[in-house]
Amino acid sequence: DGRLTFYPGNQTVDLPFINFMRRYGTVFLNAYTNSPICCPSRAAMWSGLFTHLTESWNNFKGLDPDYVTWMDLLEKYGYHTQKYGKLDYTSGHHSVSNRVEAWTRDVDFLLRQEGRPMVNLTGDRKHVRVMEADWRNTDKAVNWIKEEAINLTQPFALYLGLNLPHPYPSPYAGENFGSSTFLTSPYWLEKVTYEAIKIPKWSSLSEMHPVDYYSSYTKNCTGEFTKQEVRNIRAFYYAMCAETDAMLGEIISALRDTGLLKKTIVIFTADHGELAMEHRQFYKMSMYEGSSHVPLLVMGPGIKKQQQVPNVVSLVDIYPTMLDIARIPVPQNLSGYSLIPLLCGKAENEASPRGPRPSWVLSEFHGCNVNSSMYMLRTGKWKYIAYSDGHSVLPQLFDLTALPDELTNVAIKFPVIVRSLDKILRSIVNYPKVSSSVQEYNKRQFIRWKQSLGQNYSNVIANLRWHQDWLKEPKKYESAIDKWL
Repeated sequence: DGRLTFYPGNQTVDLPFINFMRRYGTVFLNAYTNSPICCPSRAAMWSGLFTHLTESWNNFKGLDPDYVTWMDLLEKYGYHTQKYGKLDYTSGHHSVSNRVEAWTRDVDFLLRQEGRPMVNLTGDRKHVRVMEADWRNTDKAVNWIKEEAINLTQPFALYLGLNLPHPYPSPYAGENFGSSTFLTSPYWLEKVTYEAIKIPKWSSLSEMHPVDYYSSYTKNCTGEFTKQEVRNIRAFYYAMCAETDAMLGEIISALRDTGLLKKTIVIFTADHGELAMEHRQFYKMSMYEGSSHVPLLVMGPGIKKQQQVPNVVSLVDIYPTMLDIARIPVPQNLSGYSLIPLLCGKAENEASPRGPRPSWVLSEFHGCNVNSSMYMLRTGKWKYIAYSDGHSVLPQLFDLTALPDELTNVAIKFPVIVRSLDKILRSIVNYPKVSSSVQEYNKRQFIRWKQSLGQNYSNVIANLRWHQDWLKEPKKYESAIDKWL
């Protein structure tokens, strides 16, 4: 959640290396994901293109494996490149459940797809390395800096992808049941200030926007939660962020120890945030701030220190920024704009040859846990969210300055604003047409998958992540699918 990287969010948890980056670099106060889920978000970051252009519709469908990323271009232009850890931007990954849930979201049924969010405390006060796989990748990156990068005669680009602070798989809920366990050790939990944790206000289930209700239900969050449960989920999430910060610290320390820090640009960002029980949801897949607002901090030579940038930016801006840093010509067809003018504190009129950066960012979502394609336009104080074809589901409008908790949809109150923002949105993306092509894709993919299983179809679908709900009335849900098809 990007809001943890600046005041007042960072009062909740001690993030010393995020604070180090703020002191010696620039923090973006309004950075957004272009799609609040892993694979489509990363596809946007690696391609510099909006989700509807790459057709990265869900966690199963990302970029083609041979897609030319900014890192490929850096390599072509003489950079030594190295990647460690989670990449997750090409097609074909994630579980069968994941893709079938995304494909069947237009089916008229409500099935819980996630385990109920819960916490799990492991180890003792000395247990530092909780997420072992991430620490192993961090060690690899550190060793690479100390053994390889220091001896290079050419410039380098190093990418480290972490899993944390993603919730862990939920073994209690059966195989293949998503990741809803917030896990940490007492060592990290002590970095969290419990008194500073805000308990989010919730709308009543009956007042919820229909898409929010569907999300809360499929995420298994419509049951009763005590204040203590909610506070713990949030505290454990913040503790997981503290562990992530320590891995960032290992990289910064390795660069400092080798004398490379003063000539290396360091960028810290994320593919999406975590709702951590805001809006009666956990996880991502939402346009609310907890899910769509990401961290973005940059430090290094030429980057303005102790700068806070209020402009709206998004992950598609990484691609042109990387090329700009390396002085490689930036393709004209990109969705993003270089961040270099903002990072160096230059006036906007010194911007790229493409003209000034737009005053809006776009995020869109077409995957599971949401029963409609959604499109978010963020500009100035407004956040506008349109759904599906633009009229069958009511839009949402939030004034983030007056009501930052996004509990009051003011779309009906400001019809003129809604019309003008919808016009801007349609000038960027023909969203009713995109929604329709996603629906066609979902149906086509599902039919192909169903046919590949033959007679075994019913058995397989009954054992997916929603099995606990499905098995209560399997015939009802099968006929709902038949009706949809």
